[in-house]
Amino acid sequence: MIILGLTGSIGMGKSTVAKMFARAGVPVFDADAEVHRLQGRGGRLVAAIEAAFPGTSGPHGIDRAVLGKVVLGDRAALHRLERIVHPAVAESRYRFLQRHRAHKLVVLDIPLLFEKKGWRQVDAVAVVSAPAWKQARRVLARPGMNPLKLHHIRSLQTPDHVKRARADFVIDNGGSIGRTRAAVRHLVSCLRAHGVRYCRHA
Repeated sequence: MIILGLTGSIGMGKSTVAKMFARAGVPVFDADAEVHRLQGRGGRLVAAIEAAFPGTSGPHGIDRAVLGKVVLGDRAALHRLERIVHPAVAESRYRFLQRHRAHKLVVLDIPLLFEKKGWRQVDAVAVVSAPAWKQARRVLARPGMNPLKLHHIRSLQTPDHVKRARADFVIDNGGSIGRTRAAVRHLVSCLRAHGVRYCRHA
C-alpha cells in the first residue's frame, strides 16, 4: 500500500482535489471531516472538550465558532485542544488504513501535514497549490472571512512555497478544473502502476 499525504494551504482547493482522488477510486481519509464527526452531536470528544473549555458545547455537539474564539491566538489553549483531538483522529486513521489495506493506494487528506509532522506517517506528499492572488480571492469570498483573519491563518501555516519545495508531487489547482482533474488521474495511474520513486521523477 502507498500512503499518499494530501495537503495544501487554505483556499488552495485541497478538498476539491481530495474528491477527485475519491472519484478515481482511491480511498480518502478526511482528517477535517473526522474532527467534525468526533465533535458533532453524539461525538465521543464532546464531553472532554466541554470539560476543558466550558461553554463550548450545545445540542449539536461542539460549537466550532465558539471554540475557535477561545483558542484563536492562545497557543496554550490550542495545545490543550490538540491533546484531546489528535489521539482520537490518529486512532480513526489507523482503523481507516486497516479497512483499506488491500488497496494499492490510499490518501490521507491532512490540512496541517507539515505543521504537525504528519509527513512522517506517509510514503509521499502531494501539495495542492495555486497563485496567492487566487488563494486570497477564494478565501475572502467565504462568509465571515476578512484580510486580518486570512493573514492570521496564513501565519499559522507553512508557506506555500515551502510546501511545494518539500512535496513529492505538486498539484497545480490555479487553472481549469479539467486540468487539475487530469493531473490527479495521471498521478493515480502512475502511482498504482509504478510506485512513488518512479512517479517522482517521471
